[in-house]
Amino acid sequence: MPESALDEAVIVGADIVAGHDGTAELVVRLLHPDGSEHPVLLDEDTGLKLMEACGASSLEDLYGQSWRRIVPDA
Repeated sequence: MPESALDEAVIVGADIVAGHDGTAELVVRLLHPDGSEHPVLLDEDTGLKLMEACGASSLEDLYGQSWRRIVPDA
């Protein structure tokens, strides 16, 4: 995905990690229009809602989705 095509941050990766309380958490990597990339840690519930909002059946399906899918009504 060329940087110049970005109008807003998009998801470029995601990994499931162990949370401090033993639940699964989702680390989503966002690519911003300026080319910088930053991780965002989501709790289990938010991660599942993101997957549902994106119609994702796997982490790979999140690639290219808008960061706005993380926050409903954004």
